[in-house]
Order: sequence, then structure tokens, then C-alpha cells
Amino acid sequence: MGMMSSQPGVGPLNYGMRVGGFFGALFLIYGVHLPFLPLWFEWRGLTAAEISILVALPYFLRVAVSPTAAFFADRSGRHRLFIIALALLTVAMSALLSQLHGFYAMLVAAVGLSLAMTTIMPLTEVIAVSGVRHYGCDYGRMRLWGSLTFIVASSVSAWLIGQYGIAIVIWLVLAGCVVTAGAAVLLPPDAGRNAFAQVDKDSARGGPDSMLDLAAVFGLIRTPVFFLVLIACGTVQAAHATYYAFGSIHWSRLGISAEAIGLLWAVGVLAEVALFAWSGAVYRRVSAVALMLVGALASVVRWGAMAFDPGIGVLFVLQLTHALTFGASHLAAIRYISESVDVRLSGTAQALYATIAMGVAMGAATLLSGTYFPEMAGRTYLLMAGVAGIGLAAGIAVQWLQRQPVSMREPGTGGEG
Repeated sequence: MGMMSSQPGVGPLNYGMRVGGFFGALFLIYGVHLPFLPLWFEWRGLTAAEISILVALPYFLRVAVSPTAAFFADRSGRHRLFIIALALLTVAMSALLSQLHGFYAMLVAAVGLSLAMTTIMPLTEVIAVSGVRHYGCDYGRMRLWGSLTFIVASSVSAWLIGQYGIAIVIWLVLAGCVVTAGAAVLLPPDAGRNAFAQVDKDSARGGPDSMLDLAAVFGLIRTPVFFLVLIACGTVQAAHATYYAFGSIHWSRLGISAEAIGLLWAVGVLAEVALFAWSGAVYRRVSAVALMLVGALASVVRWGAMAFDPGIGVLFVLQLTHALTFGASHLAAIRYISESVDVRLSGTAQALYATIAMGVAMGAATLLSGTYFPEMAGRTYLLMAGVAGIGLAAGIAVQWLQRQPVSMREPGTGGEG
């Protein structure tokens, strides 16, 4: 695939630094939101069932919200403007949430915050993948800055919670949202619709003026291999549901300190950083399907072991497998989409992946966790091992189907030659 410079004055280093910087800002939110917001909800008096609803509902709503936003962003070619608007929305929703009490009052703001920040992610992936296609940027090197700031945010937040109490969590989330809104303005200028469509003939059958339509979207969804990739990567990501929603709560009840909990989260993401840093070398040696299978198998092992409440030393070792359960699976999906999907459908494909991985599957797995966690506690991870097993089976099916003459570009073009 040939490289092209579609933005005057923007080179690979400049582009990569700005996208990497935005990933870093965005994951300041995630570094507080994922480990500690459920603890803040519990501090505000919410039950495990109510917390599971606050965490799960945005996943289900993303089924409509994320693909719709991505479709219109793809159609306009103005992904940066969509990201700026959503980043400002995270500021408003987190500020509102800080002032609310009670489940129903908090529901609207918590869901609004989660939907805004998670819809930003696939749109940012589009800009990142565009840098890979047009400038030869290294996706893993851009994405790892998000993982690094996640480590900093979770570690610093854990220390601040130890000093000032759990009440500080929502203010740390708000601070991350403000930084993200500022970083959004510094994202690279949009290439525009024509630049997204004007790719090499071997990359897309549409020309510079080719317009994205719904037929192409539905054609992509109907592609068996793509659908199975969504299931494989989506269920492996969804198997993190108990960890994301109740991991910190469970560790806290076992007597593990906030500082140690922050370190456990940080170690997992540090392992992920290492994988992203070497993603270029990994891509040259390992196929997307192989990454998919490794991530699924590691997920079955990780959650199966977590179900038996191992000691702190074993927990740190298990956290290292986050590089595989999250990192390898995520890289597999991103690589598959960047190599196999029409560039005009890039944002929509990313949103579909995000919708399955962090939408339907994650929402269902979170509600499942919320239902059984009060009685099963750590044993709830056994259910997550089963969810990961579904992903492993789907990955094996993808490997088998790849031997068939399947073209994922045909459905993605709307059927015009």
C-alpha cells in the first residue's frame, strides 16, 4: 500500500506525537474511571446490582450510539470535530455527576459520561489507523501512550485516595476530562472525506468521490469472517467484566489496600505497554488470527485462576497476562480491520468492534457479574472464563474460514465496481 501525505506540514513524527498525546490524555480518565469509580459508587451508597446497571447500561446503549456517531463522522470526514464535541461532553457529565446523589439521579450523568468517553475511542482509532495508512506511523507506539498514562493515573489516584479518601475520585475523573478536551483540539487536522476515500486501488474500489452508504455497512456486517472476528475479540474483551466492575471492590474486601490495588492495575497495563511498544515486531511475526487465539487462551487461564482468590504475589503474575487478554486481542482486531476493511468503512468497522467488545458482550457480562457477585464473590470469574471460551471457539472458526476464498472488501464497497 502506498503512503501519501494528505495534510501539508504534517509528517509521521508530528502526526504520531499528536495522536499519541491524545491517547495519553484520554486514558487519564480511564485510569481513574475503571479501577475506582465503582468504589466511589459504593461509597455513595449504591448496591452491587445498582453499580452493575450503571456500568452495564452504557455498553448496551453503545450498540446504537457508537456506530451512528462513527457513520456520520466517516461520512463527513471530520473525526476530530466529533471527538472535540464528545470530550467537552465528558467534562459536562463528570461535573454534573459530582453534584448528584441517589441511583436514578446519578444514572443519567454516569451513563452520559461513559457513552461520551467510549465513543471517543473508536473515532480516535480511525485517526490513528489513518496515520498508519497515510504516513507509515506505528499504531502500537501511538497507543502505548494511553497505556502509560493509565498506569500513572491509576497509581497516583490510589495514593491520593489513601491520603484524602474515596471522595476525591470524581474530581480526578473531571480533571482527566478537562485535559482530554484540551488535547482533542491538538489532534491532527482532518484529512477530509476525499483523503479517506482516495487510497490505492488495492485498498478500496471507490474513487476519490466515492460516498459511504448504508448498503456498504450492512454488507460488511454480513461478512462471515468479519462477524466472527467481532465475536472472538468481543467476548475475550467482555470476559474482563467482573474485573472492571468488581475487581477493586473484591480486592478491597479481601483486605488489599488502595495503593496495592492501584499497583495491580498498573502492572497489568504495564505489560500491555510492553506489547504495544513491540507491536511492529509482533505484527511481522504473528498473524491477526494467531494473536486472537493467544489472547482467548490466556483469558481462559487468567480468569479461571482469579476465581480462587490467589495470594498477592500470584495476583501480580496473573496481571501480567493482561498483555494477552486485552492487548493481543485488541491488536488482533485493529490489525484485521486495517488490513481487511475498505478504508471508507474504517470508522464504522472500529465502532462495530467497540460496540461488540465494549457494548453488547461487555454489557451482558457485566450484568451477569452483578447478578452473581453478591453470592459468588471471586468465583464469578469462573463465568468469565466461560465467556472467554466462547471467544476461543470463534477464533478457531475464523482460522478455519480464512482458508476459504473470502473477500472482505467486496461487501464494504456497496457493490459498485
